[in-house]
Amino acid sequence: MRPIYNYSEKDLKITHGKARHFPPHIHGSLECIHIARGTLELGIGQEFYHMEQGDLAIIFPDIIHHYQIFDSRGCTCTYLLASPSLTGDFSESLQKYCPENPVIPCQNLHPDVIYLLNRLLSDSKNQEPQPFGSTLQLSFIQIILARCLPSYTLMEKGMIDNDDLVYQVVSYLARNFTEEVSLTSMARDLGVSPYILSRVFSGTFHMNFNQYLNDLRLNQACIQLVHTDQTITDICLNAGFESQRTFNRVFKERFHVSPREFRAQNRVLP
Repeated sequence: MRPIYNYSEKDLKITHGKARHFPPHIHGSLECIHIARGTLELGIGQEFYHMEQGDLAIIFPDIIHHYQIFDSRGCTCTYLLASPSLTGDFSESLQKYCPENPVIPCQNLHPDVIYLLNRLLSDSKNQEPQPFGSTLQLSFIQIILARCLPSYTLMEKGMIDNDDLVYQVVSYLARNFTEEVSLTSMARDLGVSPYILSRVFSGTFHMNFNQYLNDLRLNQACIQLVHTDQTITDICLNAGFESQRTFNRVFKERFHVSPREFRAQNRVLP
């Protein structure tokens, strides 16, 4: 997705565009996705949740989740990532609980939520600094939560059917994907056998270790290609690839264009 609004990288990011596969990951922010066109599969723990046009999902902080796109027509969505600092009085509930089902069907979604998402997107067209931007962000995020949370049945996060090893794998690679890492070295550090880790990747993530690792590195590289002036060589090395040749090969396999072409097509100018 191409970012079109960003008051503060630290507090809030909202994007609109073509959705893509994203491997299992975890972070401390509130995540929200609204489907504008097509369909998407949201994975949380061992469960998949199907999303249709108009549906919205909120992923609470510190929940392992991922996206799969199987719709041959593609999927377009609005994607929001908000710091816990913007959630106000809701922050305690967001840390302790999560929805039994994170998807709110289109027909059950309060119109205020769509209005606020569109407002955030349209405000990005204004090139002038936004006065009281942080106050607006705080208000908008809390209204979105106030309209959405009554649609959910909440449960304690500890009740999610998540293997502790899955959490350890995601957390380990989130910290180390830019370093030299292998299935064997990760298994040694986590105190399990490489065979067990291979089963985690195939059974839970539906990909092998190298595919998952390359996805993390490619996502990092894409951010740098779009938002920085770093050389492609520096970007590939900083993302953890051992050579630019390997980087170019796996990049083209996934995006069907070279890193240079991707940058030219998606560059966000300051």
